[in-house]
Amino acid sequence: MLVLEDVRVLYDRIQAVKGISMEVRKGEIVTLIGGNGAGKSTTLNAITGIKKIHSGKIMVDDIDITNADASKIVQMGITQSPEGRRVFPKMTVLENLEMGAYTNTDKNILKKNVERAYRYFPRLEERKGQYAGTLSGGEQQMLAIARALMANPRILLLDEPSLGLAPILVMEIFDIIKEINKEGVTILLVEQNARMALKIGNRGYVLETGNIALEGRCEEMIHNPRVIEAYLGGKG
Repeated sequence: MLVLEDVRVLYDRIQAVKGISMEVRKGEIVTLIGGNGAGKSTTLNAITGIKKIHSGKIMVDDIDITNADASKIVQMGITQSPEGRRVFPKMTVLENLEMGAYTNTDKNILKKNVERAYRYFPRLEERKGQYAGTLSGGEQQMLAIARALMANPRILLLDEPSLGLAPILVMEIFDIIKEINKEGVTILLVEQNARMALKIGNRGYVLETGNIALEGRCEEMIHNPRVIEAYLGGKG
């Protein structure tokens, strides 16, 4: 479904992503883990057209989307919930959701998508008239994910959805991610909580200094001594 072939991304002539190849198959949750500065967010931004790539190829359903405009990529059914939430603080919850549906002009579909967002995140309905900047960190994260869902994506890219959240909210966010996936949305998940990411994922990749260092099924990776020592807080 989504394929990256030898993708390289430069920042000021320095390679942030050094020729990675990876695949996300229809219906999967694929996790991308690694340390700070490994190139995880850069990879997502390259897929969604926010960051142009230097070389390589990005394909969706055999269609080349390499360096396509971000708006075109959204129209193809690929959306992203960015790291750091990045909600519109001076707009209400409902207005933020409507911004996520800017490609849709059908009011009935818009209403249906808003209702779906509230079904996943009931707290957002309670606060629909509240300015996003006044929400708690967990509520802003819910809003960022809900906003990304408003475009009816086939592929949802999640960048650090649990970052800075209390443990009870982390569990809630991951349960919702599983529910979204069960309803047919393919997910590429970048996550600093490697243990939780590997528990819900089908397959995973470890990114280290811009290179794919390891890949495999999540159920196997979570027992890999190298992964345990580097990312799960144990000894290999």
